[in-house]
Amino acid sequence: MRWIWIDKFVEFESGKRASSIKNVTLAEEYLHDHFPGFPVMPECLMIEGMAQTAGILTGEAKDFQEKVILAKVNKAVFFDYVCPGDTIRYDAKIEMLTDEAASTTGEIHCGEKLIAEIDLMFSHIDRNLGGKKFPKDNFVFTDTFKSLMRGISTGDKDSSKNATEAD
Repeated sequence: MRWIWIDKFVEFESGKRASSIKNVTLAEEYLHDHFPGFPVMPECLMIEGMAQTAGILTGEAKDFQEKVILAKVNKAVFFDYVCPGDTIRYDAKIEMLTDEAASTTGEIHCGEKLIAEIDLMFSHIDRNLGGKKFPKDNFVFTDTFKSLMRGISTGDKDSSKNATEAD
């Protein structure tokens, strides 16, 4: 089972930056237990949402040819809660991209309010694990993850891109 912590991309500039949104609803089971009487989205799930946004941005920059996995959370600072009924926006930027790895910076907003700042490191595992072999199929970027980009235009990688909001 895959847990998807973003609903759709609303901006995407290949190899540079991406923005996605997540609508938080009380229909999500984890909110019934976290915390009873005061449901809030767990911070670890927001980190995962940022990792999915930044990871897809990183993977798309190399045409999804690399298996990109989260290697390290360099920074995760939270300033406020996210509750059912809120829509959060994950804004991710690539700071460094090499054949072996990538680093990203990101912010989470709820409306105009800054919820968190999150900096992540990703590994391109086929190039980093000292001769260990992985399946040829890209088990990281499945069709489920790629479908999140439906409606987003990434255009020609050599030109500046403006993404359109998915319908």
